[in-house]
Amino acid sequence: MSTSGPTLALQPRRLRLRVRGAVQGVGFRPYVHGLARRHHLGGFVANDAQGVVIEVEGEEVARFVEALPRQAPPLARIDDIAVEPVAAQASRDFRISESVGGRVTTRIVPDAAMCDQCLAELFDPESRFHRYPFVNCTHCGPRFTIAERLPYDRATTAMKRFPLCEACRADYETPDGRRFHAEAISCPRCGPRLSHGVDDIAAALAAGQIVAIKGLGGYQLLCDAHDEQAVRRLRERKRRDGRPFAVMLASVAAAIEIADIDPAERALLEQIARPIVLVTSRGGIAPSVAPGLAKVGVMLPVAPLHHLIFHELHALHGQTARALVCTSANLSGEPLLTGNDEARAGLADIADLIVTHDRDIVIRADDSVAAVIADAPRFIRRARGYVPEPIRLAHAVPPCLAVGAHLKATVTVTRGDEAFVSQHLGDLDTAQAIRFFEETIGHLTAILDVAPVLIAHDLHPDLASTRYAQSCGLPSLAVQHHHAHAASVMAEHGLTERALALVLDGYGYGSDGGAWGGELLLCEGARFQRLGHLAPLNMPGGDRAAREPWRMAAAVLHEMGRDAEIASRFAAQPQAPHLAMLLQRADAPATTSAGRLFDAVAGLLGVNMVQSYEGEAAMKLEALVREPVTLARGWSIRDGVLSLRPLLAHLIEGNLEAAEAAALFHGTLAAACVDLIATAARATGIEIVTLSGGCFLNAHLATQIIRGCRAAGLDARLPRQLPPNDGGLSLGQAWIAGQRVIQDQKISGGSV
Repeated sequence: MSTSGPTLALQPRRLRLRVRGAVQGVGFRPYVHGLARRHHLGGFVANDAQGVVIEVEGEEVARFVEALPRQAPPLARIDDIAVEPVAAQASRDFRISESVGGRVTTRIVPDAAMCDQCLAELFDPESRFHRYPFVNCTHCGPRFTIAERLPYDRATTAMKRFPLCEACRADYETPDGRRFHAEAISCPRCGPRLSHGVDDIAAALAAGQIVAIKGLGGYQLLCDAHDEQAVRRLRERKRRDGRPFAVMLASVAAAIEIADIDPAERALLEQIARPIVLVTSRGGIAPSVAPGLAKVGVMLPVAPLHHLIFHELHALHGQTARALVCTSANLSGEPLLTGNDEARAGLADIADLIVTHDRDIVIRADDSVAAVIADAPRFIRRARGYVPEPIRLAHAVPPCLAVGAHLKATVTVTRGDEAFVSQHLGDLDTAQAIRFFEETIGHLTAILDVAPVLIAHDLHPDLASTRYAQSCGLPSLAVQHHHAHAASVMAEHGLTERALALVLDGYGYGSDGGAWGGELLLCEGARFQRLGHLAPLNMPGGDRAAREPWRMAAAVLHEMGRDAEIASRFAAQPQAPHLAMLLQRADAPATTSAGRLFDAVAGLLGVNMVQSYEGEAAMKLEALVREPVTLARGWSIRDGVLSLRPLLAHLIEGNLEAAEAAALFHGTLAAACVDLIATAARATGIEIVTLSGGCFLNAHLATQIIRGCRAAGLDARLPRQLPPNDGGLSLGQAWIAGQRVIQDQKISGGSV
């Protein structure tokens, strides 16, 4: 945050301040009103297209300016305060004025979990908000998910259909209150209403039923996380494979009963965004919540309704520390449901009870997922509670739109030196998912008032996002998948010089048309050079090998000259007798993917033969590891190609327990990657390396590689504001696109 303007020692009588940042919908105007009155100043404050404009007049204007950023409301984010003297007007009173329109350069804050003051009122019998499931104030409640456009006023939100009652109007107009100009304010007399009582919800949950409720960013499905039959029914009805469910608990004390939570994880869990946090499970919940995994995703209540449900379970049923499965209300592969009619239709065969209300969700946003990895919080999925907070760029770029790839899709819009990355959109596998993708682009560009000059997309020609980019009428730029991964971390960390990048993921379309996924790059500006990669492995069956780890294991046996063992090792797989012949074909597809290497080892060790969801084999392999171990001389590097053949031979021949072998694989792969990086660093003189790709969600791998790089004197950077997986791709694409536009304009002699 910076402050610019005149020397305040000159003490002009009247000043105009322009405050930019996340300063709408957070109680900033009432805060300014109170601060001005404490300093006996006249003038006004108003929302405008750039943020907040303030004019103050009186003897203490300098003290007002100095105090303004220090005491701001908890949800406010001040980027800049511009100060200029203006003509005095003899103002004595200070007022909150109507919002001013214009080209939007401000932003809205994310949704925020219920604050302590509102929580106290929720359970206070003397409060008019007693047991009201929509209580909120300027410090908490929905923001992004109910905003139609900016400036952020009640008339531009989903609350415009609820006229204020006399009591709420009085709160809204009382300068000293917490709800002074709280745009989402309402009460039982004038606000939204639930279709069912909280006692009905609690009774259904206690009886082992599945309940759908309308949350902040979309519908959620709840059931008793201790009831194995209920969890299994939820899986069957939702058509959910083995993917883990998240669990909501009433408090940290309750969460500690089912998970080991360290201080860093607790701090993340208690953030006002209330993400799902992956922590080490202690058991005590149904095995089907997170089958075969060492981690469980836990979260605390977000909305008043969540608190009411837990309170009712305790009051009526004595269930003091119950855990509730809390998962997105959708069929697998489809977007989160938000509308009441679509929820009643789409959830009729899933939920025993569907609880709606009459406040619209303008833009859907799933729960965010995070974990503490390599001693810092990292995103696995970034959505509700964090979006649309921008990523600050090293310098301004022309307005660009980037559309990600296919899996874990996001889109990014740049505006000046800010990059706005959308909420997690899911995989673009269905017509509904693609429609949500297109709706998000429209909403994000509209709410930011941005007209992109270039659209960036993945290099793969057959993705839905690529087809959209090439058909929308804008100039388009194809960006190689792993270059975008690397550029995402560079953009987040403000790196503008050359950097090395290690990208470990499942698949990305390579510049040579091949299947890349374990890459060492040198990145500079809008360009990159491939310095090295993992040794290729055949992919028998092509994309099918990504779903069936035993096939990748068979590819390792083939590489070792052990084709004769394939049929016997994988006798349970009907195709096993024919795979050796498939692997021997000259046109067999190959990949450098780190993800497929994890699959191969999981298959060799019998940990996972056929995946029910993406990343299952790697996650179950990681779950076996307590402390990684390195096999001496377990790898080789020749001409930039990293081969783990000695390690793989040891795993095949060593007669090791699965946990011992998994620890050896993790430790040796990490050490080999550090060796590859360090070799390139010595050759290029570059000491900064970015680390990205979905494999860096593996805590053991990420920690070991960062430690190894630091021991080698290298500055290793992981993303912190975005996920390392494909959820961060669109930022990298946007950053590269911005660099390309600037380069082209310099070459043509145009303005940047």
